[in-house]
Amino acid sequence: MRWLGRPLTVAVAVAAVLSAVPAPPAASPAADPAAAAAEPGNTATVFYYTKTKNWDRYNLHYAPDGGSWTEVPGVAMEAACTDWVKRTVPLGSAEGLRATFNNGSGTWDNNGGENYALGTGALTVKDGVVAHSDPCAGGQDPGPTPGDGNRATVYYSTRTLGWTTANIHYRPAGGSWTAVPGVGMRAACAGWWKKDVDLGAATSLTAAFNNGNGVWDNNKGADYTLPAGVTTVADNTVTADADDPCAEEVPDTAAPTVPAGVSARADGVSVVLTWEPSTDDTGVAKYQVTRSGGTGGEVVSDVGSTVFSDTGLEERTTYTYTVRATDAAGNVSAASAAAIATTGRRPPAPAAGRPLATDPRKDPIYFVLTARFNDGDATNNRGGSQHEKSGNAANDDPMFRGDFKGLVNKLDYIKGLGFSAVWITPVVLNRSDYDYHGYHGYDFYKVDPRLESAGASYQDLIDAAHAKGMKIYQDVVYNHSSRWGARGLFTPTVYGVRDSQWSWYYDEKQPGFEYDGLTVEPKSGKSYYNGDLWSTAEPTGNTCVNWGRPTGAKSPEGYTLYDCQWPSPTSGMFPKALYHNCWIGNWEGEDSRSCWLHEDLADFNTENPQVQNYLIGAYDKYIDMGVDGFRVDTAVHIPRTTWNRRFLPAIQERVAQQHGAEAAKNFFVFGEVAAFVNDKWNRGSVNHSAQFYTWKERKEYSADDAKAALEMYEYEQQQGTGNQPTSANAFLEGNSYHVPDHSRFSGMNVIDMRMHMNFGDASNAFHNGKDSDDSYNDATYNVVYVDSHDYGPNKSSERFSGGTDAWAENMSLMWTFRGIPTLYYGSEIEFQKGRKIDCGPTCPLATTGRAYYGDHLAGDVTASDFSRVDSATGAVATTLAQPLVKHVQRLNQIRRAVPALQMGQYSTDGITGDMAFKRRYTDGGTDSFALVTVSGGAAYDGIPNGTYRDAVTGDTRTVTDGRLTVAAPGKGNLRVYVLNGPGKIGADGPYLK
Repeated sequence: MRWLGRPLTVAVAVAAVLSAVPAPPAASPAADPAAAAAEPGNTATVFYYTKTKNWDRYNLHYAPDGGSWTEVPGVAMEAACTDWVKRTVPLGSAEGLRATFNNGSGTWDNNGGENYALGTGALTVKDGVVAHSDPCAGGQDPGPTPGDGNRATVYYSTRTLGWTTANIHYRPAGGSWTAVPGVGMRAACAGWWKKDVDLGAATSLTAAFNNGNGVWDNNKGADYTLPAGVTTVADNTVTADADDPCAEEVPDTAAPTVPAGVSARADGVSVVLTWEPSTDDTGVAKYQVTRSGGTGGEVVSDVGSTVFSDTGLEERTTYTYTVRATDAAGNVSAASAAAIATTGRRPPAPAAGRPLATDPRKDPIYFVLTARFNDGDATNNRGGSQHEKSGNAANDDPMFRGDFKGLVNKLDYIKGLGFSAVWITPVVLNRSDYDYHGYHGYDFYKVDPRLESAGASYQDLIDAAHAKGMKIYQDVVYNHSSRWGARGLFTPTVYGVRDSQWSWYYDEKQPGFEYDGLTVEPKSGKSYYNGDLWSTAEPTGNTCVNWGRPTGAKSPEGYTLYDCQWPSPTSGMFPKALYHNCWIGNWEGEDSRSCWLHEDLADFNTENPQVQNYLIGAYDKYIDMGVDGFRVDTAVHIPRTTWNRRFLPAIQERVAQQHGAEAAKNFFVFGEVAAFVNDKWNRGSVNHSAQFYTWKERKEYSADDAKAALEMYEYEQQQGTGNQPTSANAFLEGNSYHVPDHSRFSGMNVIDMRMHMNFGDASNAFHNGKDSDDSYNDATYNVVYVDSHDYGPNKSSERFSGGTDAWAENMSLMWTFRGIPTLYYGSEIEFQKGRKIDCGPTCPLATTGRAYYGDHLAGDVTASDFSRVDSATGAVATTLAQPLVKHVQRLNQIRRAVPALQMGQYSTDGITGDMAFKRRYTDGGTDSFALVTVSGGAAYDGIPNGTYRDAVTGDTRTVTDGRLTVAAPGKGNLRVYVLNGPGKIGADGPYLK
């Protein structure tokens, strides 16, 4: 990832009170210490949510702060109210306790190994979230003595807040406040909480509300004044003498509309069924899919979206599907028109929602910027604040144009090219003035709605890819958030000054409206509404230095600039505990791992456990959805100790927990360690070199992560480039494959930056790559590409324009040499060759390397297998006829048929020729040995005797003296002589012939 120049010289910030959402826990059993009792004194009443776990029994295993643990399994909890159990425990003089929960039979909830830190009083633990409240409304209300006096019945709405509990903190007029955080409200109906308050002689109360976890609604600092009687509070609006919002409504008897556009498409023994969303006066709750055919009879399945992946069907069988829509009241529509599909042969595919869990080296990667690839749903297109200024408007080309639906629709195009893995840009909700690329994360727990559609959620994309035997690699960012911070961790409470000059940019604050990138705020008419990010007056608790003071400078428009109008690490806007507070000064210095890259990218303090838990919890969500791996953005800007101690083990543990050990072994993590130089070690700095991140630590450091990062940095810099670990994992021993030693592997593979930098010429890339391979833990896992969304070779800012022959030669090398070949979208037709890859909003996207690709994909395409297109119509048929398309299709066919080209170790010993090598892979009954030469001739000496067949021409050679000589095939062409091989694979094309 690379950042953009800022589109304006000023931006705004957030004073959002209602935003913090703690990270969900990672499950991991903790050690059970010895037990002891606590002295009388303070108490804690711990409520635990049962609906998610649904255990038979619930035990609380705890230790007062400074005290000893109870004996395992702890003390039994008792029923409290629906979905809750509780236990009141003595704490003595302790001000809190550590706690875990279990079912008495070995199943634990210990907050992902961290244990729960609880205080005193009434506390709730619900799905990993701790709050101060009584969910059964059992707390005592201070203030006037209850009796025959006045009463207030307060209903509070959390529909737009996402709270899981609600407390009311109040005082009757003339009385005293409740103790913080107040008393728990009772769930009344969907989105509403209720509390009856005895007022005594008072006729009103003053109140504020909170979620028990530090997030408050105090009516923007004014508190609420609520009268006696029934009152509702919703989105900062108080309604006195209100109707009961939970009163019985008129029954809903109207059924949803009949699902239309039902389409079924078979892929092996899976069928992907899609349809258009139904409409309903109260909303569609689910769909019922009825399948008939085969020996299983009629099967009805409930579906939450408009995509249904039906897997594990019988081979060569015709199935018929109909769909009905159901609303929350149980009204069911009539059945849709029938859709019919006939299955084919059974491929080895897992169930939806689980990673494919095969060796990642088998899968060539196609890399797409999702928002620029293909538009499947125009209703989620968004141009943002830079739509006009960038020139995108003139091209009718909004930055957010492509989406998951468009990608699902063209998976057959990618499969037809022969790719079995798709690397997509980050999916989390972004926020900036130009955020289509995904690297300005704002809410890491939410998928950006501008990428999703009805029937094409992120889960639908993952499932649709898996049904085709294709993997999804998700781009992830651990290093930084957007300039607005990270929702649920920290968002700055102040940005900017909204005076008369800036009112055009800073929107008027609209209480209750929450930015999601997609929804248009009614008053401003903007989906990029920013009214939550400014202050007209300095807010209480502001930490930004010199807030609102004119800087003396002017914006390009001539407007006065104020301090704190733009995020800065040195302004005091961001707490040091959660964010680093410095700018990078030396890109090969220690500060490159602990300071800001750019003002758009607020740099996380990744050594802080709160930050670590936030990020681990966020990415657990996507692991659970079944993604097959992570491409790690800006990996070099986080200390290796933090990766090795925290993030990489957390990934492995979660995958193993959710999907099993085999899935964890093959969950592919590859990092961007951006070393834009041609030497083996990045300007002599081991800490800033890609291969460095593939290794575990070799020394013990401080238990404090921040100290450990500095200790490791200094130690490894002193060791220098000549005293780093080496590996033979990528190399043959003579002609023999050997079992690789991964005992010191960190868990992170990397993008091969050295080959990338040298791909201006394939021979340079080959020799530079080979020169570095002893310093990686296992270079056969390196991700290899020519250019990307950041740079071309030699740190060029343009997409590769070396010519079609050079592209063919580069591809021939990538698809046969060690590593995993990766192609940036459109390179198969030299899309936007020579164009500047990125110029931010200073030029239209259509003129850059990130232009919209969907026009080249218009029409229909079906692919029954990798590299095999069954039919194509329209523009996509023209695209598929291009020479590099034919080239990459056949390269994928050959690579897929020869295991040595996928997973083999290699050697150049005994070989003459420029780009010539031998590769071998041996495992169980597989023994694959191949001799490769790219473009030029080669001679091989000391090879095993036997029959060799060329996968390109079918030429057969019998070797009896350990020697084989191959003539030069021509630029971009190959010879791949396979010992006891199958012969010619695929048909001749423009280069492979």
